Amino acid sequence: MKLYYDLHIHTSLSPCGDNDMSPMNIVNMSVIKGLDVIAITDHNSVKNCLAALETAKGHNILVIPGMEIQTKEEVHLLCLFRNIEAAWEFEEIIAPLIPNIPNKPDFFGEQIIYDASGNIVGKEERLLVSSVNMNIDSVFSKVSSLNGVVIPAHIDKRSYSIISNLGFLPFNLDITTIELSKNTNIEEYISKNKYLEKYNIIVNSDAHYLGDISEPVNYLDVKTKDIDGVFEALKNIDV
Repeated sequence: MKLYYDLHIHTSLSPCGDNDMSPMNIVNMSVIKGLDVIAITDHNSVKNCLAALETAKGHNILVIPGMEIQTKEEVHLLCLFRNIEAAWEFEEIIAPLIPNIPNKPDFFGEQIIYDASGNIVGKEERLLVSSVNMNIDSVFSKVSSLNGVVIPAHIDKRSYSIISNLGFLPFNLDITTIELSKNTNIEEYISKNKYLEKYNIIVNSDAHYLGDISEPVNYLDVKTKDIDGVFEALKNIDV
């Protein structure tokens, strides 16, 4: 069964996200575009995930709560969770590890928290585009303990990627799926990096604007159209 996906979407909680990127707008746009599953992955926070999950009720779309964490090594990792409870538990671990640097909305953009109706219910005062005091190994370990999955983000980019910052993809980590940027020629990139052939490859929008959310082009082959089916596909290297 094919599920069309976009597993890397920022709301306006991310300072780089447009103010129109409320959870309600994102879910509705994703439904209009014909996607089957999306993930909300703001920088270092999951505070807009619950609103997205509530908005999705009654729609034929799966929403995965997630986070794009920036590790101590300045590497971006997508952390995806099966439910909001696991996501909140991870948030509680990460929140104290974020540097106490005030956001400058005029420079970085606002960091807005919404409810499911699109109302502003708060703003994050600390700058979320900072490296948290947690290394890559610890992120993998903690997310695994919460039955989630970690996906190295945009590994082909020259900044904030695991390969650009470490120089390689560590074999000791429980990596089954990697993300390439949407404008990358996948075949060409893999041909130059043969060791990546063993991994599942996904391509997401990394959307910061509503129009950037993926069209129904990229898909996962799943056994069941539910969260378990999606995670099985992401974690099974033979899929």
